[in-house]
Amino acid sequence: MTDNSSNHIVSPRSYVLVFLALLALTATTTTVAFINLGPWNTVAALAIAFGKATLVVLIFMHIRWSPRLTQIVIAGGLFWLAILLALTFSDFATRGWLPVYSVTP
Repeated sequence: MTDNSSNHIVSPRSYVLVFLALLALTATTTTVAFINLGPWNTVAALAIAFGKATLVVLIFMHIRWSPRLTQIVIAGGLFWLAILLALTFSDFATRGWLPVYSVTP
């Protein structure tokens, strides 16, 4: 079994293009921060951050060319994160379903 990540050489052009994309996404994050989108500000910021993180992980950390096991481990981590976020959001969304009874002395 060969390790593809040690044999793969990424061209400097790829690094420059990813760097420029990261700069553009950072400028987009700054621009969105000054626009009032209401509750969608957080969603937009997280979507842009997810895009930047994906570029860094795939290109700069060479996950795109890594062995299949490494990719499966990363997918498992993302799946676990999705489970935790789903549980958190479901708790937050259902907090007002039950009435709150106060006991007065």
